[in-house]
Amino acid sequence: MRMMLRASMDTEKANEAIRNGTLTKLIQESVEQIKPEAAYFTSDHGKRTAFLVFDMEDSSQMPVLSEPFFLNLGAEITYTPVMNMEDVQKGLSQLGR
Repeated sequence: MRMMLRASMDTEKANEAIRNGTLTKLIQESVEQIKPEAAYFTSDHGKRTAFLVFDMEDSSQMPVLSEPFFLNLGAEITYTPVMNMEDVQKGLSQLGR
């Protein structure tokens, strides 16, 4: 299932990761592991935030994908099922209208 992972990083922990040079490595390793179809980085509610859209094959992936963000960046993590245009069209076609 296509999912969007939102990782909103604790500012102080992310600042320290930038200072000690580990933030870039953590993000790179996470992207290599998750293999997202899209990855966006921005600020959201005043915090550094990553949005990664990827195919989650099984919910058991959640701990291994989340823990680096939790442990190293004190991140708040959310997972949200998402659709692309093709998925929306497929779903709407099944409404029987």
